[in-house]
Formats: sequence, structure tokens, C-alpha cells
Amino acid sequence: MSLGTTAVAPPRSGLSPRRRGLTATSPFLRAAAGDRPERVPVWFMRQAGRVLPEYRALRATTAMLDSCRNAEMVTEITLQPVRRFRPDAAIFFSDIVLPLAAVGVDVDIVAGVGPVVAQPIRARADLDVLRPLQPDDVPYVSTAVGMLIRELGETPLIGFAGAPFTLASYLIEGGPSRSHTRTKALMYSDPELWHDLLGRLAEITTGFLRVQVDAGADAVQLFDSWAGALNEDDYLRYVAPHSARVLSAFADDGVPRIHFGVNTGQLLGAMGAAGADVVGVDWRVPLDEAALRVGGDRAVQGNLDPATVFAPADVLAEKVRDVCRRGAAAPGHIFNFGHGVLPESDPGVLAHIVDLVHEF
Repeated sequence: MSLGTTAVAPPRSGLSPRRRGLTATSPFLRAAAGDRPERVPVWFMRQAGRVLPEYRALRATTAMLDSCRNAEMVTEITLQPVRRFRPDAAIFFSDIVLPLAAVGVDVDIVAGVGPVVAQPIRARADLDVLRPLQPDDVPYVSTAVGMLIRELGETPLIGFAGAPFTLASYLIEGGPSRSHTRTKALMYSDPELWHDLLGRLAEITTGFLRVQVDAGADAVQLFDSWAGALNEDDYLRYVAPHSARVLSAFADDGVPRIHFGVNTGQLLGAMGAAGADVVGVDWRVPLDEAALRVGGDRAVQGNLDPATVFAPADVLAEKVRDVCRRGAAAPGHIFNFGHGVLPESDPGVLAHIVDLVHEF
């Protein structure tokens, strides 16, 4: 693939071949394939995790990355919101930097900060640590997916990974960044090193998702959390080819591919063209407008503002209905927040939102 172009999305077969019984029964998988099920499907980004008191109790003495390496804990945490809210899909509990740690990067999750990299990437020699990820690097992932498939029954499981650009930002900056100054400086000043870095990260991300899909995940979501820091020209030139490489690796697996980023209204068309079956939309762009930007031939996911959970009940209900109405402009619509569940959210309100969406 030449730089400066995006891949044209291959034909979408839509549904996982591992659990064919879900083809007709799962509203989530049907909507992801561009169908209109009897009800709008709903799940929440970060539904598995900190919003739930049972999660906090389970994690009280366990570090984040250690919990992601424990198949029994991953299974329990993934199932907790399914029991609580009855969403139409489960999201595999993991962390965006887990595959980096698995291949040998010295990275940790620091409370109140986020991922922190001990030795940021600043020169070509720093790439040596980024080898391809092998299934044996993450045996707990395939074990947990297998356990979840047995427990989830009719509820699909979404696999999870971070996109190359977002991982590159953490590696270059050394941790979270608002400006991504070092990241952009390397991108502009040394394009060859930049593309080598993102190429390696695309390979690692693909390997991490491959483990999940081969173990039975029914869909995948590629999180490009920081792609919104770019304009469309830079995204097309420096990022899209690498995201397209990841997404295209699963074109023949029959699993819907969701592509999501924050503050990416200017990139929605490009993100869809990179190979997504479903484009996730944050809350800043009305969903009917987002469907037009995506191109009209792909499903959309989103996009209630996460802070709406704190609104009065009548305001919340109207905003939920508004998202559902606007989502009808796309071939398929999966209801979600426009980003992750806020940790202060009331779990009871989340369950109520699921009911509101299903009643629509």
C-alpha cells in the first residue's frame, strides 16, 4: 500500500463463523452488518471496569496489568456488566498497552496518570524492543476468551486493541499527552522512522487481535484514542495505512470490525475507508451527520455524551431517544456512549439506559 492513501474496505461478510447461531439472534451482530434488528443494540465502552463496586472490590489488591494477565479475573470482570446491565455485547477486559508489555516494553499503569513508559522511543535503536507478538506471549488471553464464550451464551464478545497511532503516542511521549508534541515532531521530522515504528505496532496489534479472534471473539474494536489530534491530511499520510493493515487482516474472518477514536469528527470518512464495518462516533458530531461523513454504506456506533448520565431522568430519556432517531440515518446503528463510561456513573442509570434503548 502506498503512503498517503487508505485501503478500500473489502466486502463485509459480517458475522463470526465460530458461533453461527448468533447470526440470526444477535441484534449487535446484525446491526454491525448493516441490518435493522427488532431493537437497537447497546453496549458501553468501559462497561467492564471501574464504574462497578464489585470490580473495585476484585481489583483492590491487584495491579491493572496483573489483572489483565489473570484469565479467571478477566473473565469475571468482563461478565460483571453483562449481569448488571444486560447489554447486547460484552467487551473483553484488557488494557491498551498490554500487548506492548507482552513483547517486552517496560510500561506500567500508574494510578491517576495512565500508561507510563520507562524508556520512550526517540531514535531508531529504540525500535529493537518491538518484536512481533506471538500467541505464547499472551496465553491468558486465549484462555479467557474461551472461558467467556462458554459463559456468555447468546451475548457476543468484542475483542479489543489499541491502534498503532495511539500506541505510538504513548511510546514516544512516555505517557499520556494533551498536545502530542513529541509524537508529531518525530512524525514530521523522520517519516521513515515513523512508518517503521507504526508498521511494527500494526503487527503487534494484529497479533493481539488475532489471538482473540482465533479463540472465538465475535467482533473486534480498534481504539485510536488520540487520532483526533490530527487533521485529515496528516491522518491519511501518516496513520491510515497502518490502521488499514490491522483491519484488513480480519477481512476474511467474518467478524465485524469497529473503528473508534475520540474527537475524530474530521476523520470519520477516512476511518471508515480504512476498513471498518462500523465507525464509532464520539458525542461531538450528531449521529445523522456522522453517518453522512462516514459515507452511507457502513454502520455507526454511538454516541451519547457520557456526562448525560448525571442529567435529570426526563432529559436523559430524550437524549437517548434523540441518539436512536439520528442513528436511523445509517444502515445499522449500535448504541453506545461517545467515549467510555465515567467512573462516577451510577450503575443503575446505565441499566436504565439499556432499557430505554431497547424500548425505543
